[in-house]
Amino acid sequence: MKSLHLLSGGAAYGLVSQLEQRFADLTECRIAGQFGAVGLMREQLLGGAPCDVVLLTAALMAQLEAEGRVVVGSTRALGRVKTGVAVKVGETAPAVATPDELAAALRQASAIYFPDPLKATAGIHFMNVLKQLGLDVELAQRLRVFPNGATAMGEMARSNESGLLGCTQVTEILYTPGVQLVAALPQAFELATVYSAGLSRGAQHSQAAMELIALLSSAEAAPLRLAGGFEA
Repeated sequence: MKSLHLLSGGAAYGLVSQLEQRFADLTECRIAGQFGAVGLMREQLLGGAPCDVVLLTAALMAQLEAEGRVVVGSTRALGRVKTGVAVKVGETAPAVATPDELAAALRQASAIYFPDPLKATAGIHFMNVLKQLGLDVELAQRLRVFPNGATAMGEMARSNESGLLGCTQVTEILYTPGVQLVAALPQAFELATVYSAGLSRGAQHSQAAMELIALLSSAEAAPLRLAGGFEA
């Protein structure tokens, strides 16, 4: 069975995983996916990593189209993904509906788990939120940073500590066993990122790549996208 190479933001890991067998049945092709911070995935693409399908933020996809790295007209939007707050399953969910409530919840947390503040969409945003709340220095010793949101949530779930708080994209929270979504960030700090999939200019399996893009963005997959945190 041939392999289709995918470079994707971590937000889409759960969606791709759920459609992997369906795609294999349709195409007799397996997905060889790399998932991580969008900045890192862009670097992988520019560095020459094998790639048939690129799945990143719409803004980055537009930039890659302009640079000739993604085939113009091949991209399809998958939906908007909000950034949210998480706790471990079974723990009390704090109030986070307002900036003041979020600040109080962060101050009470024993540790705060989130993705790379330099290369991950949610990590960059959350660090800015901490700065706006004036908590980046005060809470510095409690910050737990990981390469991507899925890893951050997985490590939080495995931790023996209680009172932990996490912040990353909703999709990465919903697809990680052991953590649960509290709510999206307060409206004042809302981040809703549109994700798109497109054909890499260097694709080796263009037909299969377009079939994957069509499947990910299809009406058939709409319930999976919605359940996993991709909003229309």
